Amino acid sequence: MAGYFHVLTAIDIFVLSFMCILTKLSESLNKKQKRGFFLAFTLIAGISVLEVVTLAVNDTPSGLRWLNIVSNYLGFGLSPAVSLCLVYVLDKKTALRRGFKAAVCCEIGYLIFLALSIPYGLIFSVSADNVYARGRYFYIYVIVYFAAILYLSASTIITGREFQNRSRALIYPLMLFLTAETVIQIALPDLHVTWLCVTLLSVLYFTYCSEMWNQLDALTGLLNQNSYLNRTAEMSRSGGLLIVFDVDNFKQVNDCYGHLQGDACLAAIAACLKKAYACCGYCYRIGGDEFCVLLKNTAREAACAEEFLRQLEKKRKELTFLPTVSCGSAPLSGEDVVAVKDQADRAMYHHKKARKERAAAIVPE
Repeated sequence: MAGYFHVLTAIDIFVLSFMCILTKLSESLNKKQKRGFFLAFTLIAGISVLEVVTLAVNDTPSGLRWLNIVSNYLGFGLSPAVSLCLVYVLDKKTALRRGFKAAVCCEIGYLIFLALSIPYGLIFSVSADNVYARGRYFYIYVIVYFAAILYLSASTIITGREFQNRSRALIYPLMLFLTAETVIQIALPDLHVTWLCVTLLSVLYFTYCSEMWNQLDALTGLLNQNSYLNRTAEMSRSGGLLIVFDVDNFKQVNDCYGHLQGDACLAAIAACLKKAYACCGYCYRIGGDEFCVLLKNTAREAACAEEFLRQLEKKRKELTFLPTVSCGSAPLSGEDVVAVKDQADRAMYHHKKARKERAAAIVPE
């Protein structure tokens, strides 16, 4: 059994080393995300090695008792931190969110509690003869470990919803798999497959996050043009509504305020689109200052449009030079998507022309 476990650990270390190299070479991850994945993979590898050490030194001469205690302490203490590292990579922003800071504080508190509990054998004990045993309050570790998994699951689902990720429901079977495996490991402590399964989960999670981010426009956080092309092919068969948006006089914003402020305008408009339309469809940036929405519930078009205008007015109090936005729509009813897009564009330009005519008709007193 020991030889089998050593082979599993060797495979584990190889896979994690490969993932560390892949993370370093990735062009789609920023520094913060690379740091988070690298820490997660390194932690998993380290805890896997610590488990080998505990098995090797357990029930050996008492001179190695200290190593048995340290290895178990680090293994039990750092296990929840793997989930925190994966939560860390979810947000592309460099600033840490309040919830994540609170989770880190909980992890630090748990490490302190675990260290103070060692003399009393609350979570685990190592006898004077250097024999490991679970403590009478071992369930505290189990609760902390599952709380970390739950936190990772909730954070992933919330982020997936924020980024309009259609595959966000896949996180449920991933976490169910890890939960089931952990329960089996607790029931059968001699099995020793926990960290191989965690490695598998981390690789799948890396794939899941990479796929989610590859669908996004870097500036606005909306879905990108490639996602739009793939989704329109599906919705042209199932029906829906295509709404196109174009920022009015956007060139003047860039000329008067600079391209950085122009980018800020695009990001602000994208945020308003998402707040108004994401509950009923998918929001995309398909060009420089061109956006579109694929609306599943066509009956909600008017209500979403009203909410979009309300969000724009609210945002304009912060960004006073935020321009107006013209829009047009056309139903997706099985015809060629290009023809539908052309029809929506014509409706949008008609809206833009009517807006300019109304503005020109207002003569200042």
